[in-house]
Amino acid sequence: VTTGQVLSLLLLFGVSDWVSAAIRYAIPEEARRGSAVGNVVADLALDLGRLPGRRLRVVSGGNKKYFGVDLTSGALLVNERIDREELCGALSPCSLSFEIVVENPLELYSGAVEIQDINDNDPVFPSSQARLEISESVATGARFPLESAQDPDVGINSLQTYQLSTNPHFALDVQTRVDGSKYAELVLEKELDREEQRELHLVLTALDGGSPPRSAHVQIHIDVVDANDNAPVFNQSTYKASMRENTPSGTLVARISAYDLDDGPNGDIVYSFSSHTPAKVRELFALDSATGELRVKGQLDYEETKLYEIYLQAKDKGAVPGVAHCKVLVEVVDVNDNAPEVTVTSVYSPVPEDAAPGTVIALLSVTDLDSHDNGLVNCLISPGIPFMLSSSLKNYYTLKTKAALDREKASEYNITITARDSGSPPLSAVKQILVQVSDVNDNAPKSSQNSYDIYVLENNLPGIPILNVSATDPDLGRNALLSYTLLQGDPTVGHIFSINQENGTLYLLTSLDHEDQVEFSMMVQVQDGGSPPLATNVSVSVFVTDLNDNAPTVLYPHPNTTATYTDVVAPGSPAGHMVTKVVAVDADAGYNAWISYTLLQATDPSLFSVGLHSGEIFTARQLREDDTPQHTLVILLKDHGEPVLSSSATVSISVAEMVKEVLTDLTDVAPANDPRKHVTFYLILAVILVSAAFFITMLSVGIFKCYKWRQSKELFNSSRSTLYRTPGPFHHIDAVRGGLMPPNFYHQVYLTTDSRQSELLCKKPFTSSPLGSRQSTMRNGEPGLYHQIVGTASQLPTPAEQAQPDTDWRFSQTQRPGTSGSQNGEEGGAWPNNQFDTEMLQAMILASANEAADGNSTLGGGMGTMGLSARYGPQFTLQHVPDYRQNVYIPGSTATLTNAASKRDAKNAGSSGGNKKKSGKKEKK
Repeated sequence: VTTGQVLSLLLLFGVSDWVSAAIRYAIPEEARRGSAVGNVVADLALDLGRLPGRRLRVVSGGNKKYFGVDLTSGALLVNERIDREELCGALSPCSLSFEIVVENPLELYSGAVEIQDINDNDPVFPSSQARLEISESVATGARFPLESAQDPDVGINSLQTYQLSTNPHFALDVQTRVDGSKYAELVLEKELDREEQRELHLVLTALDGGSPPRSAHVQIHIDVVDANDNAPVFNQSTYKASMRENTPSGTLVARISAYDLDDGPNGDIVYSFSSHTPAKVRELFALDSATGELRVKGQLDYEETKLYEIYLQAKDKGAVPGVAHCKVLVEVVDVNDNAPEVTVTSVYSPVPEDAAPGTVIALLSVTDLDSHDNGLVNCLISPGIPFMLSSSLKNYYTLKTKAALDREKASEYNITITARDSGSPPLSAVKQILVQVSDVNDNAPKSSQNSYDIYVLENNLPGIPILNVSATDPDLGRNALLSYTLLQGDPTVGHIFSINQENGTLYLLTSLDHEDQVEFSMMVQVQDGGSPPLATNVSVSVFVTDLNDNAPTVLYPHPNTTATYTDVVAPGSPAGHMVTKVVAVDADAGYNAWISYTLLQATDPSLFSVGLHSGEIFTARQLREDDTPQHTLVILLKDHGEPVLSSSATVSISVAEMVKEVLTDLTDVAPANDPRKHVTFYLILAVILVSAAFFITMLSVGIFKCYKWRQSKELFNSSRSTLYRTPGPFHHIDAVRGGLMPPNFYHQVYLTTDSRQSELLCKKPFTSSPLGSRQSTMRNGEPGLYHQIVGTASQLPTPAEQAQPDTDWRFSQTQRPGTSGSQNGEEGGAWPNNQFDTEMLQAMILASANEAADGNSTLGGGMGTMGLSARYGPQFTLQHVPDYRQNVYIPGSTATLTNAASKRDAKNAGSSGGNKKKSGKKEKK
């Protein structure tokens, strides 16, 4: 509202000689002195010029004159400080009444000024601090009311809300009373722990609705009241002390110290001897129950006992007291003034287990208050540990590693260092240094088994666990964190099996079928979390065990065919005559596949019987003429599984003299002609004819060549030269001489005898080595053929019976005739390229070889060529001619062409076995 705004109309009324009027204004509190409230002269329609003579004045109730009138302007002015809260408190609205008196004539006017509130007061808490005590055992959700703040302002300027400082335990819930005032409550959201935090300091803020808002703060101090939820704990589990045997009574042995995180009686600790402490110890030592000081009570005797093991306990004073135990080892030393003292300056712990030998662990200093020999101290370390002491300065020692550490064998070493003087008797002191060994990933995971064999029933439920691969790693922390992975060697394994990476449980994802696959092999890799990681592979074999889930299947007679199979039995057949046999199989294994046969139904049950396990149908008695000519038998087939599965087969039997009679009766159900039933016969017949033709051709060519060879030998027999010698016997007839095929290539055709269909097997080209050819035949041939080859090989002569050819009589790669050589006919002479030249060359070679066999001459550099160089080139000599006598073998006989010279050469031969086997192969062919 603007200063001086008129809120109501001026009312004028007159009583007798008085004229009264009522006016109303509104101003904010705390308006400045002299500020105008309104123009009362104008509002009351008074004459401003006559005011000095009419003695206008403002009269208000109370001791203070809050308003006055400026006679020059006619404005109503503020004379005193106006505080709405002082005048009206919490009442609203707040107004001040006043009267205006004017004389000459006397007139009285009344008015009121509404004092509007401004946000000039802060919210105020009753105190600047609040203190709460809350037990640590209070459950979450508990509420704790807080003192409310007060704000003398009204309306929007009054207290509107509260805020709480951020903390993990409490939340603030602001509530509204019926009169509209606000108050706050603390709500426990997280349980308190006095041992973790004894007290909490929160700040509660009260805010009004002014612009800007005013606030007030109060410090909330929360004391967490203790509950006896902690037992006493000793500073160390073992205390050690050394006492001289002449120690006087009352000497302090050790001061044990325990602490309890609780407060009050729950944290007060009482020390005492444990119940199993011997009575002798109680007589020699006294324990202060309050301070934990262990003192000498009796006379110690070194010769009686050198070490006392004292068990002590600490107990709190709670309703259910907690108890802790410790052990004090008191070593009694012999008489001496002062014992040495060992001070550990620094300790490097933990030490990695891969620390190199010589790593410094601790620095020690040794002092002894005695002098001379009694003050000369030597430090010793307990043996059997990978540490050593070395001294570079007097009374200073360095503790070092002397060997490799292994945390898996010893994770820590409680090293005892003994300082001993040289007195008589010497005094010593003991210092314990605990050295911990930190872990390094130096151990691969170890499985309890290198391989697992698991047996799983088929038709299992998918998702079942079948194995837990157990592995351990002696390392610590991440180095011992194992993960299990199924290696995907076989892609089908990943679809059937799955492994839990954390615990190694192997799951079966699908249902298995024994008839589909009996065994699964996989590899599980166990890897630790070290860097770099180490891994171990575990072999897992899963065997699918059989269930009886397949009924017997009848193979004969065919159950699912339109053709009727009728077995024939002659009339008058005696009892026990086998008529036919039911053939069946069961896809299961073991007892589940053991089939038994039972005659379920028959035209004449007394005539036939069935073998229980063979399925063979016999005549139970001799057939008579009056027996029915047609019989139908229903055979029940059952396996031995659990439960038993069964099937049936129907057998038709005709009693007739000839099959023709039966066929006459069954013409209407005769099977359709099979166009392929004669294929096997035709193929076998064709192979036999081709083989016979091939054998006759080879035999004819061989006879012809032998005949031509004998003619050539007789023709040139008279002109034999003495310059040549025969190197060795003939072994086989080479195919090259016949002009048929190269010696390193031939085919063999095998026919299987038990095949319904024809099977033609063409062997691969054989190598030029007879031994390699035979081995290839045995590898690639069928098992039945292997025995045939072995039988043939056993008829061959032994290597000692034949002479080895001379390697000097063979061609080099560049001297071989034909397309395999490097010479052409123009440069090196023409090689014989027709049958006549070939025969002539062979005859000349044989003649020269026979003359050389007489031993009258030797081969020279350019001699003994018989004109071969002139005919076939200067490079063609007898040294380039192969020894064809090695290729002559007499069929049907083990004898070979030989002479005395070849026998002598046979002593140095090293490869006769190859020619022997090759001749054996030719003999077989």
